[in-house]
Amino acid sequence: MNILLTGATGFLGHRTLEKLVEDERVHAVIATGRTLLPERHLQHSKIKYILGDLQNAVFVEKLMSNIDCVINTASLSSPWGREEEFVNANVLTQQNLINSAIKNNVTKFVYISSPSVYFTGKDRFNIKESDPLPTKFINEYARTKREAEKLLEKSGLSFVILRPRALIGRGDTIIMPRLIRAFDENKLKIIGNAKNLVDLTPVANVVDAIILSVFSSKESENQIYNISNGLPVYLWTKIDEVLRVLGKNPKNKSVPASLAYTLAYLLELKSKLTNYHEPALTRYSIGTISQSFNLDITKAKELLKYKPIMTTDDAMYEFINWYKQQ
Repeated sequence: MNILLTGATGFLGHRTLEKLVEDERVHAVIATGRTLLPERHLQHSKIKYILGDLQNAVFVEKLMSNIDCVINTASLSSPWGREEEFVNANVLTQQNLINSAIKNNVTKFVYISSPSVYFTGKDRFNIKESDPLPTKFINEYARTKREAEKLLEKSGLSFVILRPRALIGRGDTIIMPRLIRAFDENKLKIIGNAKNLVDLTPVANVVDAIILSVFSSKESENQIYNISNGLPVYLWTKIDEVLRVLGKNPKNKSVPASLAYTLAYLLELKSKLTNYHEPALTRYSIGTISQSFNLDITKAKELLKYKPIMTTDDAMYEFINWYKQQ
């Protein structure tokens, strides 16, 4: 099988690329992204890097020759930004990939979406794929990820859509590094009562789900799947554990969630009325660290035969060991 992997220079894409080249069923991988950092450059005979902008339909067409399967991990992932930026990065790119995939008779399209589409600003437990989505999404990221899903659902292509929750592990430059940086800058505050249960998903398990999706049976195609470990953890307990292992002494003050949420709303409003720069706090970021949020992964287990192998703790220490070396 010949595969086009978008977002191959990012966290999830790089880890996926590592796994793809080890699979005997994969003959070649076209790996694309905007920029390629030296530490994410893999040398392998199966890999050909072609860097560029997926918003350019001509560039996308050049990528698709002799491709059997598309894995789209690329997106603009941010709690804040202008509508146009998210539409171009998450919807236009998806449409370009779909158009070219149809034209070139691609047999499978795997799309990495986001459980942010479930976010309501309230605690949510055991969320199923069939649960109703909010009538209004929390931000443009969530809205455009759902738009990209719908484009694929209507495309006529054989597809698998994954909604993985809160990726952690070696190579993470988003979740844990931001929390560590906030602590170092004395900006990390416990929001709420610190009893919120959340999914933290090892990136290695998400990669396994992607591989299962690429080679999935007809019966498991054209479906959306939640991906997590299925075992939620107390978020602030795990944050403290990471900080202590790194030799830090977390004594974080707490802030009522209602106060933080109100402040975030006001900061968002100010941003919209002025320069649209990302506020110090957003309602989505407050929600992710103060509210319980976990996914039901029964469907992925039954149809995709997904089985979480790496534990959350193992992924945390994989991250810590990698982080110490940076």
